[in-house]
Amino acid sequence: MENLYDYKKFAVLYVDDEEKSLVSFTRAFSDTFRIYTAASAQDGLKLLQEHGGEIGILMTDQRMPGEKGVWLLENARKLRPRILRILVTAFTDMDAAIEAVNNGSIYKYVSKPWDPAQLELHLRQGLEFFMVAAERDQLLHEKMSVLRNMMIADRIVSLGLLAAGLSHQIRNSMVAVKTFLELAPVKMEEEKGSTADGLRDPGFWKEYHHNVQSQIEKINGLLADLRTASENKSGAPFADEIQVQPAVAAVLAGLQPAFAARRIVVENQIPENLPVIHADLPKFNRLFELLFKDELAMLPAGSRIRLTAEAVTNGHRPGIAIRLTDNGPALPQDALRVVLDPFTGGAPSEYGINLMACFFIAHHHGGTIEAVSPAGGGNLFTIRLPLQPEPVSSSSEDTQFLKKAMLNEQLWDKLIASS
Repeated sequence: MENLYDYKKFAVLYVDDEEKSLVSFTRAFSDTFRIYTAASAQDGLKLLQEHGGEIGILMTDQRMPGEKGVWLLENARKLRPRILRILVTAFTDMDAAIEAVNNGSIYKYVSKPWDPAQLELHLRQGLEFFMVAAERDQLLHEKMSVLRNMMIADRIVSLGLLAAGLSHQIRNSMVAVKTFLELAPVKMEEEKGSTADGLRDPGFWKEYHHNVQSQIEKINGLLADLRTASENKSGAPFADEIQVQPAVAAVLAGLQPAFAARRIVVENQIPENLPVIHADLPKFNRLFELLFKDELAMLPAGSRIRLTAEAVTNGHRPGIAIRLTDNGPALPQDALRVVLDPFTGGAPSEYGINLMACFFIAHHHGGTIEAVSPAGGGNLFTIRLPLQPEPVSSSSEDTQFLKKAMLNEQLWDKLIASS
């Protein structure tokens, strides 16, 4: 039967103060396992600190000069709790082995002198247990990530549909409201019985009408932003190839009169030689329009904004991090919470609603947006976008993922039952 495990994927660290024992261990098992050795507990701990991510099993003698084996096992449990720990004991050290078992410090204990065939079986089983546990943890992490992404995607789609429907209904309703407001001053003038001078004042109604119309336009604009952020293009998504520096510069150019009127200086220090990113250009532009408009609304006259960017790698996915820094007052905490997680941040403020649309646009592209108010003052927005957003996984890929997850669960249960 073909072996399912690569026993050299993770190493075995053996610690013993007897040089002959270390040599014998290496000679007996180096063909099957990747071996590290150390001659003291302190040296063993140093190896764990330097190569802990590569080590699956720590096996140590108990009786050594200086710190004992149990000391090393306790520190290993704190440093790398997933590593399986084996204590090698002589008959006279059996009390230490029993204490280690009771404290949960070890996976097994082995009597000294050890039997090569029996020890090899223990090492094989231990590495199998370690590898399946590591893969199980990874799969659980992936499952949680997939579930969270599915929940967010579902909420984004629902919000997009809601925004589209509300926008349509509100626009229709506002026609009636607008007509009423236009006719109201005339009707009130016709009502001779009224004695409220303010209600017959054309100036009052003009100002009131203007304020209501402004609020209507603001509502429609916010709904349109949310709808734009959650809609998908027909055809191939992310088809636009965007050079970040000129794209952001074009958005800035459109808002330059507004910045100049408030004497706000914008320093565009984004490098021109950044990699091209694939995105939906209208959404990309709208993201920065919303950010800049929030800055215009929030910053006092004479403020400064600085834009920087750099190529980054998020996991195995290359991308670009774009940072906007200002020297204005800190954003309200409600707005910051909405940027971090719009689903748990509570009721958004005026800024928070715009930033929520920015969150959806960034998420639509497989990216993120973060906002912090540093202790020194001002605000820092960080937008991370992948160079190539990943398409939604197909049903066949989901099926393979579930098969792998179920197989891993079966192996895990089998190992638990046999240990």
